Amino acid sequence: MPPGSTKATRHTTAGEISVRTERRTQLLDVTAGVAKMVQDSGVQSGICYVYVPHTTAAVLINESDDPAVAADIEGALARLVPQNAGYRHVEGNSDSHIKAALVGSCATIFIGAGQLELGRWQGIFFCEFDGPRTRRLRVKIVAD
Repeated sequence: MPPGSTKATRHTTAGEISVRTERRTQLLDVTAGVAKMVQDSGVQSGICYVYVPHTTAAVLINESDDPAVAADIEGALARLVPQNAGYRHVEGNSDSHIKAALVGSCATIFIGAGQLELGRWQGIFFCEFDGPRTRRLRVKIVAD
């Protein structure tokens, strides 16, 4: 680096949240845990990445004020992708893989003023499609 130049450094924090599900299909609101990680990181402005390293689980952002919305999403996915529909995968959880593929394995949330910039009704949900299990939710927080 030439004398007198400065190199911008980015503050990055990474960690995991352990998630324990109780049903085969279950949407769990993990917003508070992710928000605590952002607060603890000290990042005031940046990006929060949330990633699920499992092929039969996912993450989504949706309404968290009314628990009926999560139940409706679970029900709609069950109707769209039934558990027993003559799939070829021998483990018997093809519907779980398909649901995870449809929902997705990651979410990105802006951070402003040290907080997640979610909409008024939004929350972050861990989506279990092959439980009950103990799972990992990876979180990376990157400052601007």
